[in-house]
Amino acid sequence: MKDLLKRAVVLLLEKEAKLALKKYKPRIVAITGTVGKTSTKDAVYTALSRFYFTRTAKKSFNSEFGVPLTILDLPTAWSSPVGWIKNLLNGLSLILLPNAYPEWLVLEVGADKPGDIKSVTEWLKPDITVITKLSKVPVHVEAFPSVADVFEEKGNLVKALKRGGTLILNADDEDVLAYKNLSDEKVILFGNSPDADVSARGYEVLYDEDGGARGITFKVVSEEEEYPVFLEGTLGEHHAYHVLAAFAVCRALGEHLSIAAKAFKNHEPTPGRMRIIKGVKKSLILDDTYNSSPVAAVEALNTLQALPRAKRKIAVLGDMLELGKFSIDEHKKVGLLAASAADIVVTVGVRSRYTAEGALQGGMKEDRVLQFDDSYEAGDYIQNLIQEGDALLVKGSQGVRMERVVEEIMLHPEDKETLLVRQDAQWRERNK
Repeated sequence: MKDLLKRAVVLLLEKEAKLALKKYKPRIVAITGTVGKTSTKDAVYTALSRFYFTRTAKKSFNSEFGVPLTILDLPTAWSSPVGWIKNLLNGLSLILLPNAYPEWLVLEVGADKPGDIKSVTEWLKPDITVITKLSKVPVHVEAFPSVADVFEEKGNLVKALKRGGTLILNADDEDVLAYKNLSDEKVILFGNSPDADVSARGYEVLYDEDGGARGITFKVVSEEEEYPVFLEGTLGEHHAYHVLAAFAVCRALGEHLSIAAKAFKNHEPTPGRMRIIKGVKKSLILDDTYNSSPVAAVEALNTLQALPRAKRKIAVLGDMLELGKFSIDEHKKVGLLAASAADIVVTVGVRSRYTAEGALQGGMKEDRVLQFDDSYEAGDYIQNLIQEGDALLVKGSQGVRMERVVEEIMLHPEDKETLLVRQDAQWRERNK
């Protein structure tokens, strides 16, 4: 009965979303990939909103519920029947009554299982499709027969592109580049490949007066012009890709890239995606707790390793879920890298015992590898482990709830609701 009601709500939301699109005729940027969707979505919104009335979801709304909710500008009602009825009524009023509706929608489209994106693209036709990056071992792969099936599912968003639209691809990912074969529309490439139309150079970490990392800077290059960009409150060279995708969207529309660059002065870092948070004892936290996959874990560890001013580097790594048959090997590989990237490795969860095993195989001493069963236990221990000047990377899949570790060690836990992921009351009640 519960599944039947859920399906009924999804169908009604889809119907309302279709009617809203038909009535208001917004143009659409649709974003998919296996890494970087949400951060790219937020970057595209930052740039595009300088030129147009634009809407995107405040959170990672990319599912069969999330895409219609973004189109209708509605919140999730979780498990509340009254909340969903209210949502449906509000959606109906959007269709029946006059409203100020955005010119552009920036939508994140994900796939938890086969058919998810294909189902959405039966009624959603983007003007611009952006593909971020594909992992060799993507999240949710255990729900698909093979990695090739993940590729095919994501490709449905390319096939759905409107006539006269633009396909924007990561030039540094050979698998993403293969999507050019699925469309005859205009293609713009971003990345550091010589073939890229929009690229980045001169990445640097910026520090405040106290010596703490405060953000990153780099130059975006397009048609031999350079545009300086500064991102406050986040670290990692991979963030340049999110900005490059946003510049590619603006380039596709013929907008002034100098204005797009200025927009990022006010860009708000996405919670849980390598966000800089002040920790106790003058430590630095790299909060990457939204989710995890092998490729994302490697990017995060490389960022930690490259930090020049940290006295000690501590990698706090939770389970990477939904990897199926790849799980053991991928956790070991991450542990092996962590041994060279960090001075101390802390693992959280049953699967991450293989991360610890990898760290030991990588030459890390046993007293530098600490293992915990859950995030509460790890956070309680780590707050006593921290020393002044430490830099801590905290990362793990959604189900491991690694944001609880950050909550224990952040300097201002009273700000958790605005800084951390999964702070809704419904999330906080889960698995107390």
